[in-house]
Amino acid sequence: MSLINTVRNTLVPVHKEGYPFIAGFFVVSLVLGFLWEPLMWIGFILTAWCAYFFHDPERMTPLDDDLVISPADGRVSSIAMMTPPEELGLGTVPMLRITVFMNVFNCHVNRAPVRGQSAGSPTVPANSSMPNWTRQATRTSATAWSSETTHGEIGVVQIAGLVARRIVCWSAPNDTLQAGERFGLIRFGSRLDVFLPEGAEPRVSLGQTAIAGETVLAEFGSAKGPVISRRG
Repeated sequence: MSLINTVRNTLVPVHKEGYPFIAGFFVVSLVLGFLWEPLMWIGFILTAWCAYFFHDPERMTPLDDDLVISPADGRVSSIAMMTPPEELGLGTVPMLRITVFMNVFNCHVNRAPVRGQSAGSPTVPANSSMPNWTRQATRTSATAWSSETTHGEIGVVQIAGLVARRIVCWSAPNDTLQAGERFGLIRFGSRLDVFLPEGAEPRVSLGQTAIAGETVLAEFGSAKGPVISRRG
């Protein structure tokens, strides 16, 4: 069953945001092939990697307003109390921040961690200087997004990598998102920060692999029994 799931999650539809990049890789591969045939095959391999990079599998998301679901595939690289960036408008009181770092082999489609109403998604330009962000974040571009939930405001920050600083965020102010619903994508890197209000307890460990739309990052209140899921 594990092999079947691996194949199913690999051979899935590619997100439309990836079409121009895949086409570009393919055309360049053909051009290189006229110069030297081995370069064409290397290009085709890179084209296949690009298609895999933009894969967009379905996920089974737990439907429970007390759960905070991972917004990204990747590795949990930080669990700490941090002051949120002022762009989120969440004040200056430290909040629980859980960071998921994405490598070049992870799915880069981002999903809402909770059900709530979007309060906006201001883009932070590259090289901006924001307090309490890591050195990597201050060298790159980011999109700050917050959501009103039954437990208070939750902040999500998309941070682009150093190679390609392109963030796509489809969430607009006053949009109502369901947990696990796609809200954006980061092209070629690199991480998502989730800022949680008081009462949230981590349910992951440092170094743990997270799956967007499925892995529970944190929980509000006491632990509960089985929860229902939604395919999305």
